[in-house]
Amino acid sequence: MINFRKTGFLIFMFLIGSLQYQSFSQVVLEADGPGETYELINSVFAPGYNAVESVECVHPEFGRHIAEVWDEDLKQYVFEFYIHVTPDNDRCLYFDRQRVEIKTYESSPANLKGIAGETVIYKWKFKIPDGFQPSISFTHIHQVKAVGGDDDMPIFTLTPRAGNPNKVELIHNNITKVVTVPLSLFEGIWVEATEKIKIDSQHGTYSMTIKKISDSTAILTYSNNDLMTIRADNSFIRPKWGIYRSLNVPSALRDESLRFASFSIEEVQPNSSKLTQENGKTGFHIYPNPASKRIYVEYYLTKTTDVNLVLYGINGLVEKTIISHEIQTTGKYQKNVDVSGLQNGLYFIRMSSANFIQTEKLMILR
Repeated sequence: MINFRKTGFLIFMFLIGSLQYQSFSQVVLEADGPGETYELINSVFAPGYNAVESVECVHPEFGRHIAEVWDEDLKQYVFEFYIHVTPDNDRCLYFDRQRVEIKTYESSPANLKGIAGETVIYKWKFKIPDGFQPSISFTHIHQVKAVGGDDDMPIFTLTPRAGNPNKVELIHNNITKVVTVPLSLFEGIWVEATEKIKIDSQHGTYSMTIKKISDSTAILTYSNNDLMTIRADNSFIRPKWGIYRSLNVPSALRDESLRFASFSIEEVQPNSSKLTQENGKTGFHIYPNPASKRIYVEYYLTKTTDVNLVLYGINGLVEKTIISHEIQTTGKYQKNVDVSGLQNGLYFIRMSSANFIQTEKLMILR
């Protein structure tokens, strides 16, 4: 477990070993007392950058819209998010909605971004106050969003919604409401959410369980072993937490606060990467990784297919096209690639064919 604190002390463990092993990493964000809250969040989710989307641009007199407060139920400091019907908006960019959220994103460390082939586990605690008034349109309190390509719509959202009665919806691909439960089950109590995602553009797996902390009773459960958890043209997925709501009917809303605690992002990267003729799987692996001047991409095909192999930056832009629409037959192949012209940082290599896609991370370090 990697635990970052307000002292600014960073512990970063990068494990490089035989590709036959699995690698695990976990990052935890905990509140530790009033003051320097945004700095704490940034030090964990995007060191040196800004992982907070807030409304101080339009509402500076209130101060920061996320604070660390003592919670008597949990007996610990927690994060409290605030949103106001007036004058808050969405970062002075959009005025029909409001947003106070924290996130991982392009500038976050590699182990906080989920790519195709990985499994990620998100855990967090939250408390919705009594009488919480969600919008009839949307009030997202958690999103899993994609970066690169078609990334406008979230992959998953946890959304309280006004109705008769008010409800909480788990939504896939911004359209399909896979679970709906009464909002009253959440009000006034602390709950813990566990979300597990195997990332795949066609046959991913997903599960969400939310339990009362007081007695571990499950109040929302869902699982699906065959669904899209990343779009084929996305570079990675990443989580968001907070309050993001529509202002279509502001008279139906009130000033709100929402408490969160114990954010955890765990990345499980099983090695399906060591792919050889003996195990009979289509796929590839990269070595050395991290690299400085040159990499080798070793891949194996189980049938004749049209192959693409492309190196992307974290912004989704193509840095190098290694193979473009080559028809190749069954067998094992190797490409060596000059990366000496790339700047230090995180990149992605994606191999795709008619019915296969795999993405791996590449670190350039000199």
